[in-house]
Amino acid sequence: MKHTIISILLLFLCIPFMPVGAAEQGNAPAFKPDPLPYPRDALEPYISSRTVDFHYGKHHQGYADNLNKLITGTSFAGKTLETVVRESAGKEETKEVFNNAAQVWNHNFFWAGMKKNGGGRPAGILLQKIERSFGSYDAFAENFKKAAISQFGSGYAWLVQDGEKLRVITTPNGYTPIVDMLHPILTCDVWEHAYYLDYQNRRGDFVQAFLEHLVNWEVVTSRLR
Repeated sequence: MKHTIISILLLFLCIPFMPVGAAEQGNAPAFKPDPLPYPRDALEPYISSRTVDFHYGKHHQGYADNLNKLITGTSFAGKTLETVVRESAGKEETKEVFNNAAQVWNHNFFWAGMKKNGGGRPAGILLQKIERSFGSYDAFAENFKKAAISQFGSGYAWLVQDGEKLRVITTPNGYTPIVDMLHPILTCDVWEHAYYLDYQNRRGDFVQAFLEHLVNWEVVTSRLR
C-alpha cells in the first residue's frame, strides 16, 4: 500500500503544471452572441419572448456557430469580430466568412440598441444632431421608417454618423456600414425572422413599434463620435 501511494505521488509530480485557462490560451476564442442586456421577455409586447428565442437563440447563435467553423485553422482565427468583418468584405473567396461575421456583428449591435420602455423622442446632443441633419425628429422618424419598409427583401435600416452629419441608409442581407467607413449608431433588423412571428407581413408596424417603444436612445447617444 505504501509503495502504491508513493507511485501515485510520483506520477502526479511528473505531470507538467498547467495553469487555469492555459488550454484556452492556446486556441482562438470562439465567437458567440453578446449577452442580451435585458431578459428575453423584456421587450414584450412589441417583440415577444418567442421571437427573441428564435431570433437570438437560433438565428444569431447559428451565425456565430457557422463563423467559428469557417475560420478554424484560417488567418482569421484569433482576430476580433470587427477585423474579421472588414478583412473578409468584398472577396468572393471569403464571402461566407463575411456573411456570418457581419451578421453576428449586426445582431450584437441591434440587440444592444433596445430596452424595455424605450423609444419616443431622444434628448440632448443626439436630438440636436437629428434636428440639424433632418430638420426635425418627426422628419427623421418618417425617413427611417420609409427606408426600413422600402428595403427590398432582407436587410437593415441604419442611422449612421458621416462626419458631423447623420444619415439614414439601408443595407441588403447581412451587409454592414462599417466596411464603408460609416459610423452606425442605430439599426433596425428588417429580416422577416425579426418580426414575422409577431407582425406577420406588417413590417411597417414593427418599425413603428421599434421607434416608439424600443430604441435605447441613451445607448445610441453613447455611440456618437
